[in-house]
Amino acid sequence: MQWTDQIRRIKIVLMAAAVIIAVASLLISHFLVRDLSKEERNRMEVWAQALHALNAADNETDLTLVLSVMEGNNTIPVIVLNEEGEVTDYRNIADTTGMAGYARRMVQAGDTIRVDGQIVCYDESVMLKRLSAWPYVQLGIVLIFVVVAIFALLSSKRAEQNKVWVGLSKETAHQLGTPVSSLMAWVEMLKEQYPQDELLPEMDKDVKRLQLIAERFSKIGSLPEPVECSMNEVLEHVVGYMDRRTSSQVQLISRMPDHTVIVKMNASLFEWVVENLCKNAVDAMEGRGTITLTLTDEPHDVAIEVQDTGKGIRKKDIGSVFTPGFTTKKRGWGLGLSLARRIVEEYHHGRIFVKQSEVGKGTTFRIELKK
Repeated sequence: MQWTDQIRRIKIVLMAAAVIIAVASLLISHFLVRDLSKEERNRMEVWAQALHALNAADNETDLTLVLSVMEGNNTIPVIVLNEEGEVTDYRNIADTTGMAGYARRMVQAGDTIRVDGQIVCYDESVMLKRLSAWPYVQLGIVLIFVVVAIFALLSSKRAEQNKVWVGLSKETAHQLGTPVSSLMAWVEMLKEQYPQDELLPEMDKDVKRLQLIAERFSKIGSLPEPVECSMNEVLEHVVGYMDRRTSSQVQLISRMPDHTVIVKMNASLFEWVVENLCKNAVDAMEGRGTITLTLTDEPHDVAIEVQDTGKGIRKKDIGSVFTPGFTTKKRGWGLGLSLARRIVEEYHHGRIFVKQSEVGKGTTFRIELKK
């Protein structure tokens, strides 16, 4: 729980840092663009004064400086209109066909200077427009890079987790194999010596249970071929197993359709998923409450819901319950639900999620499998 909260805080800090950097970049670009825009406005005022000087000049006036100022504008688009709104002069306009509409847009934007009954309309230079757009292009490139980096990091992390899962599962199955085989042999010998003993059948069931657990772990990492099985029987096995190993204060209720629901699956692994949800429910109820298993045969899916009357899950933790390492227990690795999701999604191509949870009232997990 603390580890998951710490990871969440780190993510929040990184996101906040990214937002601060993005906002700072936009603000700096905004101030630069504003200053350049003022500079271009000043240049156009000088150009308008030069136009006024040109209009007021006579034959003896030296126009060298005036013409130099007017010819020096090679970047800012300019359109000069008379009082009737007709174009009398222009500079740095590539497409002259739509010049009247272009001038109207300049007037509407307020980029005009009046001089001698004429209206000097101007627009931002190409360089200023590019500079205005560049921060957004830069942010887009950075965003794409971050998304690709996160995707690569998550893929690498997932692959590493898969290797750990497979290695841990195979080693567990290997370590369990020898003592389970020995226990099975001892149980058979005890049956021969004490055939009337009432405890031996229960011991035999537990040993076979250990053998089943070892078999489940051995299948992790491989893709066992799914076969058609009765979902009713799988859930009945789970109810029977949990009923024998929980107190009388825990009530298990199963709701199943009258007909048999057939699904392609690996019964052993899927049974473990439902058992794990039930065990978590018992822990959440602290050994007292009701667990309801509901099997629904829908047109395209088969849905299994495990509902408990436990302490529930906080809303902020619902998105993290399937994350490896997340747990609300004082003791626990936080791997059960993560492995359950792996079995449901990767082996059975279904999905598992928290359908509903309310603190103090209980939680409902839902599994959906395609028919």
